[in-house]
Formats: sequence, C-alpha cells, structure tokens
Amino acid sequence: MYQFSRSIYRALCDEVDGGTRSCANRAQLLDACEAAVERLATDRHYFARPARTLFNDVRMYFPITSQRRVLEVIERHMLLATQYVDQHARAGVTFDGSPLSCHASTRKGTPCQRVPLPGSQYCPSHKHLDEGFDIEVEDDFAPVTEGRFERVSLADLGDVHEPALARHAERTAA
Repeated sequence: MYQFSRSIYRALCDEVDGGTRSCANRAQLLDACEAAVERLATDRHYFARPARTLFNDVRMYFPITSQRRVLEVIERHMLLATQYVDQHARAGVTFDGSPLSCHASTRKGTPCQRVPLPGSQYCPSHKHLDEGFDIEVEDDFAPVTEGRFERVSLADLGDVHEPALARHAERTAA
C-alpha cells in the first residue's frame, strides 16, 4: 500500500503552500496520505469515505485555487487503492497476502481469528452478524394442541398473521 500513499504525495507535493513551513507541511501531507491508505487497507469495512477524509486532512496545506485539483487527485488514487483492497478481499487475502480474519469479537472481547466465509466478512460461527444473512430453514416445530407438538413445514404456515393452530385444525379435519 506504500505505492498508493507515495503516489498521492508525489502528485501533490509541488503544490503545497506554506512559505517557511513548506517542508513541515510536506511531511504532514505525507503522514496524512500514509495514515489514510493504511486505514483503508486495515479497516476497509469501517472506512466509508477515504477520499473525503484524506482531503479534509490535507486541504489546509494547499491554496484555495488548487484545491479542486487536489481533490481530483486524491479521489482518483483512493479509488484505485480501494479497488486493490477489494480485489484482494474477494480473493480471501489482505493486501499483504495474509488470510483474512473474521470481523467479529469473541465472548472474551478478543478479535475472532477464524477465516471468514467466501463473500462474507464473518466466519461460520459469526455468520448471523452479516447484514445479508438469510435464514434457510425447511422445517420447524409448531404447536398443534396444548402440550403437544407436531413437525410441520414452514411453507405450510403461510402468512405470518394467520394463526398456525387454526390452519392445522382445518387440515386435520378434512
């Protein structure tokens, strides 16, 4: 990820304003670029707008006349970095080649070390935390009469608002 932050820095360093503090401002620009790209690589799930965050961090180092170009450069480079990170995530590895780990925490509060399911950010133990998680259950137990249970299909239950007991009674009476 080093190449992305340095590329942003090289494209923008000649436009840094600051007079006597120009050297210090360039160093702060480089630090901000590296921090944003590192956060993108390590915490992609919780870094919604990396380009806007980086621009807000560095815009004070540039004259107002060049801020539009600065934003365009940052957006272009951060888009490439985001695509790079997402491509590696789809392959199941981080940007440095190590396997991905689950985004959940264990009961003790430590990060889960298991490998996530393909297309998910969570391992099999924590897949219920995934936003796109769908429960696929074929059968369920539904009460028939007081104190007695019978196995019925969820498809037979129909509309949620219709009581299961009344429907089952109609089925058994016929």
